[in-house]
Order: sequence, then structure tokens, then C-alpha cells
Amino acid sequence: MFLKIAFALALVSLAIWCVLLGARAGFWRVRKPAPSPRPVLWPEVIGIVPARNEADVIGRAVAGMLGQRYAGRLRLVVVDDHSDDGTAAIARQAAADIGRADALTVVSARDLPAGWSGKVWAQSEGLAAADAIAPEARYIWLTDADIHHGPGVLAELVARAEHEQRDLVSLMVRLRCASWWERFIVPAFIFFFAKLYPFASIRNPRSKVAGAAGGCMLARRSALARIGGFAAIRHELIDDCSLAAQIKRGGPICLDLADDSISLRPYDDWRSLWDMIARSAYTQLHYSPWMLAGACLGMVLTYLAPPLLALGGLAAGALLWPAWLAWAMMSLAYLPMLREYRQPAWLAPLLPATALFYLGATIDSARRYWLRRGGQWKGRAQAPVRS
Repeated sequence: MFLKIAFALALVSLAIWCVLLGARAGFWRVRKPAPSPRPVLWPEVIGIVPARNEADVIGRAVAGMLGQRYAGRLRLVVVDDHSDDGTAAIARQAAADIGRADALTVVSARDLPAGWSGKVWAQSEGLAAADAIAPEARYIWLTDADIHHGPGVLAELVARAEHEQRDLVSLMVRLRCASWWERFIVPAFIFFFAKLYPFASIRNPRSKVAGAAGGCMLARRSALARIGGFAAIRHELIDDCSLAAQIKRGGPICLDLADDSISLRPYDDWRSLWDMIARSAYTQLHYSPWMLAGACLGMVLTYLAPPLLALGGLAAGALLWPAWLAWAMMSLAYLPMLREYRQPAWLAPLLPATALFYLGATIDSARRYWLRRGGQWKGRAQAPVRS
């Protein structure tokens, strides 16, 4: 009886991977677009960087943005969101060091209103400043204070938006992958994101799938005006994907993997990575216990069951070939992302262990919500309070 049940579960896992690899828009492939044709005239762009106690990274972020090789006019707004570590002064010094002090405006965010998440409020404050500073700017470049952009990033973003007439062009920035824990977790983070939001589906105007990465988003100003600005997503914790969903209703968007936009944030231990996942995992499930249960069951059948059944079958003296095949398909699907992050192929069969880590962090995310500590970031608990 045990072997019959195990064989049936193995078939279910195999069927899941057949569907994922054959009918999920090739999410596992790593494909980057060719450079876009350059426009004749380069439109004005203004960047917005929300920053709350980012003294250790804001200097490099500002220098990267204002150091762009961009033929059009570029200005930058840094929104100092009640920092107490000298973030604003460091931002100004960084701009002065590269001779671009005149292109930087630092504004102080007003107190966070009820019903707004902290980052979205800071972005809204930045947009208000941008309206006064650069009312003719065609694009708003949204990024984070811990991202360094190489000198050619903005030109390519604008060229793609102009050539393809997209309302939002976003890049999934390269996360740091230096420590052992980063190697174990980070490529899987991008892999799982692409499974939820296949990049090909995001680009497809006929698909309802919408996604973006907050580390690098170039939004057409008219598209932001069309949705009513950041007030349209004022309560969202997963602000990037929420913004993408709002914009895609009225115009095309795209998301690709970045080469030269790099996260400066280190994740040197398991706790920091666990917290990164737990901060918003339950939000992704809309704070629903039923969706949490479904997600846990899905993770078990998709990632954990194949190796457990394959190895358990050997121990029982049987060959559960569907489990082995599902595990092999999983590993092969993961290889392109490992290559993208320059990691060894032997990590591919360990994806189930990484999935177990994500499963634990997701359950912990729900626990934090029920303890009223959800959405913790920069000293704020921003998840809605349960009734």
C-alpha cells in the first residue's frame, strides 16, 4: 500500500513539473533582449530614490544614477524618510564629488499618513517634488537606495521604452551572491519569482500577468498620471508588482534580468535572507490561511516530494521512476539561473532544500502577521492589522 501511495504522489509531482516546463511561458529560461535602437532625441528623465537610514549605501547609489552616460537631461530626487544616520548629507556629498550637485534635490518626507506603506509614501513625496522640479520630464526612474546602476543602464531603459512604446520598463537587479547563504538562496529567489511572474507573460499584452522589480523601474510619466500616481497603490507592501498591475491595464510593460544594475545589500547569514522572505511572503498570499495551506501543499508536492519519494523508494527496495524524473526536471530547469549567477551546477539538485527554507520563512511570515509584526522594514511594521 505504501508503494502504491508513493507512486501516485510521484506521478502528481511529475505532472506538476510537466505543466510548469511546458505551459508556464518558459519561466525557467534566461533570455535577455538585444539592445534597442537609440532615439533621435533623448527625453528628460528624473529619478526618485526613497531612503530611510541608508548611510552605508546611498553614496554609491547616487553616484551611479547621476554618473549615467545619458544624452538627455537627468535630475534626481532623494527622499529622506526620517533618517537619523546622515543619509541626506551623504547623498549631497556624493553628488558634489562627481560634479553633479546641481542635479540632485533632497527632500524630507512628511509624516507617514494612515493607510500608506512607508516606501510608497516616500515615492509619492518624491513624485510631488519631481512635478515641481522637472514638469516636462517624460520618464520617472524609480530605484532603491541600495542599488548601483552602471553608466549605460538609463540609456538602454529609455531606448527600450521609446522603441517598444512601453509604459513601464523594469529590470530585476543582480542580487549579491558572494556568501555561502547567498549562493544557496539568491538564485532560487529569482527562479521562484520568475515562476510566479514569467517574464514572457509580463511582456505579453494579452496576458494578465504583471510584475516589476522595485530596484529599477522606468515609468512613463503619463502612465503614472493615468493611474492617479502612487495613491493607487498607497497601502501595498509589494509595491513594484502592484504598480506594474495598475500600469499594465492601460499600456504595455516589460521586465528583464539586469546585467549592470547591482544590489549593494549583503545577506551574509541565513537570518537576513529569512527575514527578506518572511517580510512579504504572507502578503503575497493576501493574508489568507487557505492560500497559505495551498502554497505549502504546492511547495511540498513540487519540490520536496520528488527527492523524498525517490530516496525513500530506494530504501524500500523500489524504483519510483516518476519521482526521479521530476527531480531531474526540476534540477535541469534550475540550471539556467545558476549559470546566470555563476554558481556551480551541483547546487541544482539541492533546490528542494532551498525550497524547504522558503517554506519555513513563508510560514514564519504568517506567524509574524498573526503576532502583529508583519511587514517589518526599517523599524516599521506595515502589514495591515488583523481584526
